[in-house]
Amino acid sequence: MPSSPQYLSGNEIRQTFLDFFAQRGHQILPSASLVPEDPTVLLTIAGMLPFKPIFLGQRTPEFTRATTSQKCIRTNDIENVGRTARHHTFFEMLGNFSFGDYFKEQAIAWAWELSTETFGLAPERLIVSVFESDDNAFAIWRDKIGIPAHRIQRMGEADNFWVSGPTGPCGPCSEIYYDFHPELGDDNIDLEDGTRFIEYYNLVFMQYNRDANGALTPLQNQNIDTGMGLERMAQILQKVPNNYETDLIFPIIKTAAEIAGIDYDRADEKTKVSLKVIGDHVRAVVHMIADEIRASNVGRGYVLRRLIRRVVRHGRLIGIEGEFTTKVAQSAIELSESAYPNVRQRSAQIKAELQREESRFLKTLERGEKLLEEILDRLKQQGKTQIDGRDAFTLYDTYGFPVELTEEVAEEHGLTVDKIGYAAAMEEQTQRAREAHETIDLTVQGSLDKLAENIQVTQFLGYSQPVSQSVVEAILVNGKSGEEAEAGTQVQIVLDKTPFYAESGGQIGDRGYISGDDILIRIEDVKKESDFFVHFGRIERGTLRVGDPVTAQIDKSCRRRAQANHTATHLLQAALKKIVDDSISQAGSLVAFDRLRFDFNCPRALTGEEVQQVEEQVNTWIAEAHAATIEVLPLAEAKAKGAIAMFGEKYGDEVRVLDFPGVSMELCGGTHVSNTAEIGVFKIISESGVASGVRRIEAVAGPSVLEYLNVRDKVVKELSAIFKAKPEELPDRINNLQNELKSTQKQLDALKAELAIAKSDQFLSQVETVGDYKILVAQLGDVDAESLKTAAERLQQKHGLAAVVLASVPEAQKVNFVALFSPDVNKKGLQAGKFIGAIAKICGGGGGGRPNLAQAGGRDPSKLQEALEIARTQLLDSLQT
Repeated sequence: MPSSPQYLSGNEIRQTFLDFFAQRGHQILPSASLVPEDPTVLLTIAGMLPFKPIFLGQRTPEFTRATTSQKCIRTNDIENVGRTARHHTFFEMLGNFSFGDYFKEQAIAWAWELSTETFGLAPERLIVSVFESDDNAFAIWRDKIGIPAHRIQRMGEADNFWVSGPTGPCGPCSEIYYDFHPELGDDNIDLEDGTRFIEYYNLVFMQYNRDANGALTPLQNQNIDTGMGLERMAQILQKVPNNYETDLIFPIIKTAAEIAGIDYDRADEKTKVSLKVIGDHVRAVVHMIADEIRASNVGRGYVLRRLIRRVVRHGRLIGIEGEFTTKVAQSAIELSESAYPNVRQRSAQIKAELQREESRFLKTLERGEKLLEEILDRLKQQGKTQIDGRDAFTLYDTYGFPVELTEEVAEEHGLTVDKIGYAAAMEEQTQRAREAHETIDLTVQGSLDKLAENIQVTQFLGYSQPVSQSVVEAILVNGKSGEEAEAGTQVQIVLDKTPFYAESGGQIGDRGYISGDDILIRIEDVKKESDFFVHFGRIERGTLRVGDPVTAQIDKSCRRRAQANHTATHLLQAALKKIVDDSISQAGSLVAFDRLRFDFNCPRALTGEEVQQVEEQVNTWIAEAHAATIEVLPLAEAKAKGAIAMFGEKYGDEVRVLDFPGVSMELCGGTHVSNTAEIGVFKIISESGVASGVRRIEAVAGPSVLEYLNVRDKVVKELSAIFKAKPEELPDRINNLQNELKSTQKQLDALKAELAIAKSDQFLSQVETVGDYKILVAQLGDVDAESLKTAAERLQQKHGLAAVVLASVPEAQKVNFVALFSPDVNKKGLQAGKFIGAIAKICGGGGGGRPNLAQAGGRDPSKLQEALEIARTQLLDSLQT
């Protein structure tokens, strides 16, 4: 048995682990996406997460044994990244799993064999832990493996008991630790000592079910879930002081160091921390983008944006000024491509997303850093230790600083951030956004959950039947279930079967009627809650009761419109892939009765020519009358045939495949035309950007095109009448008017500037001399901001003023400021941007600019004289010294 570990590369460790268990009957499965199927989890955070439905008994496994190398993302300890030896945002978890097959003794035996014989770890360097009451595991380690009892540590529930939640499958754990300093002996072993011990392998023995009262009962099928940290094993086998200096990460760090002109070995600890953050985060963002996560301000996109911005900021901390993330990303791509081919396949998209985000952040970073610097300086002058929550929110909302980044900078200066105030400002913004959107009454779902045991799942007949004879299963009023409802009541109705399509996959729910004996309900919308179709409507006539037989009938005209628009979105995606970029994928859609909207991942705007070509291609396919073929297939078979699945969409074992042969094949549960010719015509209304790397096309199809063209025709006729011009003459006529307006505006601006200059000359008597400096602080009536600036520049040039501070009140509740300082004034430590920004705050505003010239604004003219007097006093005091 080897007495010391052998050196293996990270790739070799990964493959050795997988081969070891493959030789022992385990199916090697690819890593799941970082976007988990589990809707309760934002990102894949553990190796077992893809198997959670199996462990919870929700899905039958295809294999009884499996092994994986699962990529994971965790950001709960992000502040420790780079500061400790082993904390990461991105890491790989090597795992072997048993689904009702082998259990404790076999799992322990293989873990020991893998550790000591395959990886060559010396047994005397290994210590294990077990759950405090797991005598069975303790006995296996002691009696079967031969570990001395004093090297088996019993630990509590917090450390050594795995749970999936408050109730459900759970079980004790056993962990294997590597001892870096066995020479310290076995007395007083403390596994929490991170400088001596590293936990590299965790064995979970899933053997109980916990009920609502906390009682544990044995599971019928016992499972094994293990996890070995690839980075930790690499640190052990490669004999380096931390995970970052393994071959899994260090080449990325080295690339960043070369860009910064830094020798890593000679760098101070602060610089090394920044390099480690860059190495870790770049590895994370490369895999996130490869799994089609896009930067945004919500959810996974926010995590990605936050990581990218931390990379950029730490790059600046070590002296990197320009864009650099794509160069560092190339190193990460090369390290990952053998194990994760999708990283190489999507390298262009990865670099484009990084370049776009880095460029965008750099444009605002300098301004944000200056504002943050001003905030920090002010706090220090005031003797305060906390950044105001609203200031932190302004940094986030205006300058793109994640609050965590502000906290990080604050911590570097010994300060904190008012998170309560920040949350309040965020909630105010969220509330404004929420008020602009229609919300769904969540009590409907709660009531349905209570009724679920007594009513049957809704049977959908709408693919082939526009009408059905149904029975009322449930009635809800204001989200609460009842036995009946009268005319005039807004209700939610659940039927045993229905022809109504429920809102899903971007397509809105059908409209129509539910009728019976002297009963009529107008249905305005249908939504799917779990497996129940909820019909939202108003009782027009009669009294509706649970158990009533009714006729459910959709509005065929609305359905035809929705079908045309939905099929058009499929043709649109196919045309975009063909004409613009085959890598384009759907990022969202809306299929309404009168229009369609299609969001797609694309790093740039489409040209006018491309938009026209896409529209022409869709109309060509419509005219060619392609017939639809619809099949229900196993998911794997559908994907093998080339059917497009929407990334992030959850699909069952069997899927509905809509195929227009030679044109488009997608997984889709929506309603569609049976032949493209039924669409009639397709027209793109607009193409625009809605988020970083996401574009949107709005269009109309079918009868909606005629309505759209009628509106446009009416507008053109009205414009022709107003301008007394033919439709084809309108563009030239409007251009001429715009040119005339621009010329008039220039003349007006020139007159305003001359007036401001004329007004300013009357204040020359207020010029004050301080030593060798001439200064002027004055209010200049109601001139606009640009004219105010012109006046200040003229005064300085014509009269040799060293400092000019002017203000005006162009309208109610608005104040303008301008400050113009000479180089000699700057040498005195006065900077126009900081100076006038502070003065403007007195009037409830702010601003800034260059050291020699800056402008600002305020909202409270009543404080203007006070602000100008303070400006004058500060100038006099500063220039006298």
